[in-house]
Amino acid sequence: MRHTRRVLQVLAGLVGLVLVFVTLAYVFQRRLVYLPSPGPVPPAATVLPGARDVRLETADGLTLDAWYIPATWPDLGVSVLLAPGNAGDRSLRAPLAAALRGRGMSVLLLDYRGYGGNPGDPTEAGLALDVRAARSYLVDELRVPPGRVIYFGESLGAAVVSELATEHPPGGLLLRSPFTSLPDAAARLYPFLPVRLLLKDRFPVVEHVRKVHVPTAVVYGSADSVVPAEQSRAVARAVAGPVFSVEELGADHNDAALLDGPRLVDAAARLSVQAAG
Repeated sequence: MRHTRRVLQVLAGLVGLVLVFVTLAYVFQRRLVYLPSPGPVPPAATVLPGARDVRLETADGLTLDAWYIPATWPDLGVSVLLAPGNAGDRSLRAPLAAALRGRGMSVLLLDYRGYGGNPGDPTEAGLALDVRAARSYLVDELRVPPGRVIYFGESLGAAVVSELATEHPPGGLLLRSPFTSLPDAAARLYPFLPVRLLLKDRFPVVEHVRKVHVPTAVVYGSADSVVPAEQSRAVARAVAGPVFSVEELGADHNDAALLDGPRLVDAAARLSVQAAG
């Protein structure tokens, strides 16, 4: 009896620890999903000559800092709305913005709420408002025709712009390392947690791209340890409109080829030429 009681006490203790761990994971889950860099972001012109700081006004009353980088000659008359992934801030995407600018595209590089010194806390619903504010800046303030706007989303940003594309179709859509849904991606990273039950933010990319009929590029790495290549391939298969894929053999999630590599930039340029045509 004593042995049985002891076993039951140990089991109860283990169950209690698991419940505490799962509860903490649920309460603090967004700190695991959204990973902004600490500290301020430098002025745009100090990082990219000719770039300027701009402000975006969201529908829920936030003012977000962003960078606008005009194209160098020859200017295709196409603007790229560049939606970052879940980590860092816009300064880390400066090399990509410079490469896109060098191919004749202007770039609006935003930071979401809670990123890059911006107010607010990131959530799926909040990021949807943030990219709408970015699109509004391009279309309503700069008067860029909607068909000459390319949405470029990297990783989590791919989920954000794919949702935007269902309501406001762009001239083209580039999804870099997209996952099929956030629960699918999280289940691979945290197999010991019931993430499909716990996650508040879902980002159902496959559901969104099934409604997208614009020219789309999916760029991914075959050795991605964060978003499995098969998930990105599944996204490409689900796109309703014309789509082409670029697989970087041997590339991991944050390798140079997927940050500002030539084939990634070529894919954006291909979409921009179509949009400009």
